[in-house]
Amino acid sequence: MMHAATDNEIYRVVSPLTELEVATVEMASAADIDEAVARSHIAFQRWRRVAPGERARILREFARVVDAHVEELALLEVLNAGHTIGNARWEARNVRDVLNYYAGAPERLIGSQIPVPGGTNVTFHEAMGVVGVIVPWNFPMPLAAWAFAPALAAGNAVVLKPAEYTPLTALRLAELALEAGVPESVFTVLPGRGTIAGQRLVEHPLVRKVSFTGSTPVGRNIMKACADQVKPVTLELGGKSANIIFDDGDHELAAASAPMAVFDNAGQDCCARSRILVQKSIYNEFMDNLHGSVQGIRVSDPRDEAAQMGPMISKLQRERASRYLEGGSIAFTGSVPDGPGYWMAPTVIVPGDTTAAVWREEVFGPVVAVLPFDTEEDAIEMANNTHYGLSGSVFTNNLDRAFRMARSLEVGTLSINSHSSVRYWTPFGGFKESGLGRELGPDGAKAFTEEKNVFIAHR
Repeated sequence: MMHAATDNEIYRVVSPLTELEVATVEMASAADIDEAVARSHIAFQRWRRVAPGERARILREFARVVDAHVEELALLEVLNAGHTIGNARWEARNVRDVLNYYAGAPERLIGSQIPVPGGTNVTFHEAMGVVGVIVPWNFPMPLAAWAFAPALAAGNAVVLKPAEYTPLTALRLAELALEAGVPESVFTVLPGRGTIAGQRLVEHPLVRKVSFTGSTPVGRNIMKACADQVKPVTLELGGKSANIIFDDGDHELAAASAPMAVFDNAGQDCCARSRILVQKSIYNEFMDNLHGSVQGIRVSDPRDEAAQMGPMISKLQRERASRYLEGGSIAFTGSVPDGPGYWMAPTVIVPGDTTAAVWREEVFGPVVAVLPFDTEEDAIEMANNTHYGLSGSVFTNNLDRAFRMARSLEVGTLSINSHSSVRYWTPFGGFKESGLGRELGPDGAKAFTEEKNVFIAHR
């Protein structure tokens, strides 16, 4: 994949599987962002006036076209991001499903009639304008769709900046959007550096909302930049999620499911359950079972249909994650293939205490820390003692305890006897420094609108 040569930086896209160049992509300049936003602003004026049923039809066609290219998109993500082929197919289908889900929104953005004295009062959900979407490299396709699908459904135009590492599927989705009949400049994808293209997208006065998924430090900077223009922003940031296992739960299920709750996508997941809290009475038994589960993880060429974990995204990210291996005693590890690729073995660490960096900081790699706890109150205190609050899991067969934990844990998304975090039917987002606002769910499109109140006086 080669894009037209200009004076702009040409970025070499390297596959984490082969460590070889697989594409070159032109990086957008600040001037390119200005031009794209200007075109999108004009396109928005037309798109917002497209009849709701027609906008819905176009989004359904976009979903159909994506569905026809699932295998192509999946193979592209395997090459570009090192995702296992099974995961990559799910991600491409998730784009399709999210588009189909929000195709129902244009005809259901229903306002209210509010009883008031002296007249009639109604509300409308108005499209905002150009929405800037900035997504990371860990799940390039679904994280993009979670923003652009509801934004388009609400009548906005979208300018999307993918991560430098993983631009290929986003560029292909932009081509498929045009094929499906999405009007020119209503959905634009521009790869670029975060410090150049991303910054200009956030600061541009015609960008009326920003949706950012990425690290908490970068999210803070984006929030500050949006504050200068009092610009709405949705932030989906980091996490340090806890997997809490009580002695009244299914220990075997907990031990069997715990590895892929953190090692999926090589641990590069903001929802990764990278802290495991185990009640003391079952700690040794759990660790024995966890050892077998970790040993059974198939870390292999992600093109292999049986692969469960592939390589990390880059040499740099592997080095960052590897620093946390000194944060405690390594209990056991999984295996990795020989040869090229940014491989890192799944690793289970027992830190000295809860002050260890591996326990407190987001590793974003295949490393999990395990500690015992005594009581339910201890588990709540340990789990909540973090700046993050994105997701988590609790394993218990006690319904009262499940509800107590659900109300006590400071997280935006919690699963009981499961590790499910994101379903497009339900809202997703974090507490504390894990983010601001919510994505997905039945109100997802409304997050990309302004509510307008209209009063009509009676004479």
